[in-house]
Amino acid sequence: MKKAKIGKSLLRVFFVCSFCFLWPGSLPALENSECLECHGDEELQRSGAGNDVARLQLFVDQEKFDRSVHNMNDIACIDCHANMEAIDYSAAVPHGVGEEPRCGNCHDEENAAFHGSAHGEARGKGITMRCYACHDYHYVTRHEALSVAERRNRMCFRCHNPFQSHDWLPQQSAHFDLVECTACHAPGAPHHIRLNFYDILSKRILNGNEILEIMGISYEQFMPLLDRNADRVIDDDEFGDLALLLRQKNVRIVFQAELVARMDAEVHRITGAGALRSCDQCHSPASPLFGQVTIALKKSDGTVVHHEVARAVLEGYHTNHIYALGGTRIKLLDKLGFGLVAGGFLAVLAHMLIRVATIPVRRPKK
Repeated sequence: MKKAKIGKSLLRVFFVCSFCFLWPGSLPALENSECLECHGDEELQRSGAGNDVARLQLFVDQEKFDRSVHNMNDIACIDCHANMEAIDYSAAVPHGVGEEPRCGNCHDEENAAFHGSAHGEARGKGITMRCYACHDYHYVTRHEALSVAERRNRMCFRCHNPFQSHDWLPQQSAHFDLVECTACHAPGAPHHIRLNFYDILSKRILNGNEILEIMGISYEQFMPLLDRNADRVIDDDEFGDLALLLRQKNVRIVFQAELVARMDAEVHRITGAGALRSCDQCHSPASPLFGQVTIALKKSDGTVVHHEVARAVLEGYHTNHIYALGGTRIKLLDKLGFGLVAGGFLAVLAHMLIRVATIPVRRPKK
């Protein structure tokens, strides 16, 4: 009896294994390399289509794709093009037309925010508005490491010309260069002040690897070197030490302040009518947009290491391109102002003393 039961169990195992191997759904998934055998060809085009848009839709630059967020997270081609189950190399076209990738299958929170936005409403009016209009087809990169200018040029400025619709906004160029559009047009999204290392000689932002190489330390050594009181915040004095250290390395750095969004789903809830339009909503000491300040060390893979900085550093002369009404003070100007006031007081006092001392001389002789 025992032998019979063992024989039946083995038969079941064999049947289950055979079923798994033979069932179509369990066939080995297509590898990205199989897709790129054709789609890695720059000349690949749709039949009868000769324009660049069609070609770009079919050609995938593997070098750029390898640096994309999806590839870094091991997302395969068929994870988005889910209907591609097999390739028939005997056919002229080895597979059918792929379905439109449904980004919301993975990015559900972002999808919900998008549908509640002005962009989602535009789609409902018949305007073609897809995720890849901002995020590209196959080369989705980490926006966290991008400057405000890079974010606006890659996304907002593709469709919008803000210089034609922001006549009321003073200092337009400064705002568009250093304030992300979402600061006003996605008021529910979390934002913060990011300080970049800006080299005034080369006129560019230095990435984290460059800064750490200058300092001769690693990412792990950055905070222990600066944060002397170990409170995990770079205070005003420690921030001054960082600036002094860089000057001693013969590097002329100012800290460029940008108002940027954190990577949050609410960033996709873009609004036009509900956008912030009052200056004091940003430029005030109590503004939540100035509540968090960080130093950004940008890595070569597109990630960013943030280190919290005390808000008081915005009042110093090491930071640039930032102004909050009643909240931003430049210490050097404070000293000059104090000197002018003190000098005026001393001048009046000296004048009075001279007048008193020279009374006998100035009295008319009888």
